[in-house]
Amino acid sequence: MSATVTKLRIPSVRAEVSAEEWQARVELAACYRLVSHQGWNDGLGTHIAARVPGEKERFLLNPVGLMFHEITASSLIKVDMDGTVRNETEFRVNSGGLAIHGAVFQARPEVNASLHTHTEAGMAISVLDCGLLPITPLAMRFHKRLAFHDYYGQAGQFDDRERIGDDLGPHYAMIMKNHGLLTVGRDMGEAFIGMCALESAIKAQLRALSTGIRIVVPSEEVCDRAANQRQSMNARGYAEGWKGWMRLADQLDPSFRE
Repeated sequence: MSATVTKLRIPSVRAEVSAEEWQARVELAACYRLVSHQGWNDGLGTHIAARVPGEKERFLLNPVGLMFHEITASSLIKVDMDGTVRNETEFRVNSGGLAIHGAVFQARPEVNASLHTHTEAGMAISVLDCGLLPITPLAMRFHKRLAFHDYYGQAGQFDDRERIGDDLGPHYAMIMKNHGLLTVGRDMGEAFIGMCALESAIKAQLRALSTGIRIVVPSEEVCDRAANQRQSMNARGYAEGWKGWMRLADQLDPSFRE
């Protein structure tokens, strides 16, 4: 017995929102598609969020029930920090997304994008006591710039928000212990490209550890210098890189813009 394949028909909200909000919706929807393309999605699980431009206390989240490759700019749900839905939708929002991303946006006024994943590599590193070692250039960019958050149970409780915000501190990436990964950014490109770097650095470390051979860790001086050099290059790299990723999203399937 074969299943009937249908295409979702979600009315466009473009005429109902500002041009700035529509652009944020398009880039967030593109990020969901790219996360799916990268194989980082967890079925219907995990979530990415974007602050609504001009509305600092509201952000956009994915609707529960849609696969990441189905998400469009119009399907995204606008919520207040307390989880109140601010646009018409037949879907509900993920309570974990409300807790985690709400914590980020409340703690960091300059952050406008937040990306959380449960990849195999991310979950694997989250249970290792050593964390991310500065053994590759990609890993060194996070040297002294990576936060950690202990696991307190299923995300979704607003009482964990303060702990998440405090643990994130001034950083743009975090390993959520026994859970997964989180990257944030001043824009969607910074959060997404930061996750690309973090995921690759983690995979390289896990492969190295699997050999059983002694790991060579460069000196603190070398790691500090590499991290500082990378930080000065990041802003331009994020801006240029995100344009390329947006082009890829269009090439894969431009329906995210609907």
